[in-house]
Amino acid sequence: MFGECHAHVIMDAKNYKKAVGLHADGVKDEVIHACFAEYQKRQITFMRDGGDSYGVSRRAKEIAPMYGIDYRSPLFAIHKLHHYGGIVGKGFANMKEYHQLVLEAREGGADFIKIMTTGIMDFDHDGGITGTPLEADEVAEMVHIAHEEGMSVMSHTNGIYGVQAAIRAGVDSIEHGNFQDEETIRMLSESQTVWVPTVVTVKNLLGCGRFSDETIRKIWDGAAENLRLAWKYRVKIALGSDAGAYMVPHGKGIEDEYHAFTEVLGESEEIIRWLEEGEKEIRGRFVR
Repeated sequence: MFGECHAHVIMDAKNYKKAVGLHADGVKDEVIHACFAEYQKRQITFMRDGGDSYGVSRRAKEIAPMYGIDYRSPLFAIHKLHHYGGIVGKGFANMKEYHQLVLEAREGGADFIKIMTTGIMDFDHDGGITGTPLEADEVAEMVHIAHEEGMSVMSHTNGIYGVQAAIRAGVDSIEHGNFQDEETIRMLSESQTVWVPTVVTVKNLLGCGRFSDETIRKIWDGAAENLRLAWKYRVKIALGSDAGAYMVPHGKGIEDEYHAFTEVLGESEEIIRWLEEGEKEIRGRFVR
């Protein structure tokens, strides 16, 4: 079974605010135990978390060995103030503050650094991304600082500009990477960056009633085409579902992600080997 290369133990796939609220007065271990039990039940033994600002991911690192899970975490994500990212981490106003957060994460036992360089998909608009992306030179400096401190970098990034800036900056992985074009996919293929598409954050919304199915279908069709291009150009790619996101349950999420890939690309030894190689890259890089 493949590992889960992008998850959020703090989220419950149903109601983000309610899930986070459970930990408002301190981390609730029982929530973490229930989450890990779902992975153990499915014999999933590798997880890479996206972090949070409540200490849930930090505590999960301590509990994971009880379930035989190799759990990697940034502890918290790092975002620029007044830009997207507050729901999963800590903010900075300048590069000095960013550097201090990198050191805080490293000294706290983080396995890697997670940065937020763009907003998220706007499901009310096909191809839309919330907020304004960070400037390319900012992203480059953030990655440089983290690498100088001996930390690999997971980058939450969407859109052509954002993904190209992250690739040029040398991020170790791009998470989500929605709304790319063929040129950007080719750039990925020529880089050392691993792409973790988390496509079921879109596909699992079909028929849920929360958003327009017409819009979701268009976004999914675009995501599927980018998977085809990623296979064509042999981009380094790994399975991660963003488990905990709306309609993406823990444990089942990575199974859904695999089925989404094979629905688009077919199931073959070559596809499986490609995905295994991508996960191997993640396991090798995102560890202290």
